Amino acid sequence: MIIAILGGTGKEGGGLAMRWAQAGHKILIGSRDAERARQRAAELSRQVNGAIEGLSNVEAARRGELVVITVPFAGHRALLEEVRPALQGKIVVDTVVPVDLKAPHPYVPPAEGSAAEEAQAVLGSRVRVVAALHHIAAHELSALGHVISGDGLFCGDDAAAKAVVAALISAIGARPVDVGPLKHAPLIEGITPLLIEINKRYKVKASGIHITGI
Repeated sequence: MIIAILGGTGKEGGGLAMRWAQAGHKILIGSRDAERARQRAAELSRQVNGAIEGLSNVEAARRGELVVITVPFAGHRALLEEVRPALQGKIVVDTVVPVDLKAPHPYVPPAEGSAAEEAQAVLGSRVRVVAALHHIAAHELSALGHVISGDGLFCGDDAAAKAVVAALISAIGARPVDVGPLKHAPLIEGITPLLIEINKRYKVKASGIHITGI
């Protein structure tokens, strides 16, 4: 599969790129700066035996068969509006969490209820949005020899799209756990600031989620 990771020059995007490239997927790293994306792709390619290419966000979105959004929330809506025409008919995996650790409540979703629901509203009904991959730390993804012990919670309204995303979660070494429709995205996105607080209190870097009993 050709997977485009928009905002993929960051730590999370890079970790996902390497994990999926190792699993045999073709990876397109997208960025506002195409040259930066090419440099990052070359750097990642040296670390893993896989196909990783750097492009602009728009070109990566156009060429990707499945598209993953990994930008900070501040740039989320603008990116979606920019690449909307290129995403029609595709699966979009939204990993973004609206977090402001200085606010009274650290989870600060948009009017739609969550980043993933904002993506669905902006992109329209011809795009199948799945919320996923919020709870696996970037440095765990980048440590290719490290076994990921946490679960990968995901939700969405299209069963076929969720099956594809579940397989991709398995490919990075996590257990996929389907938590239902896209309206549950606020629930799983909101876990991220909780994990950040746990990391601070226990002086760790990679607390995660594991669902028992299944």
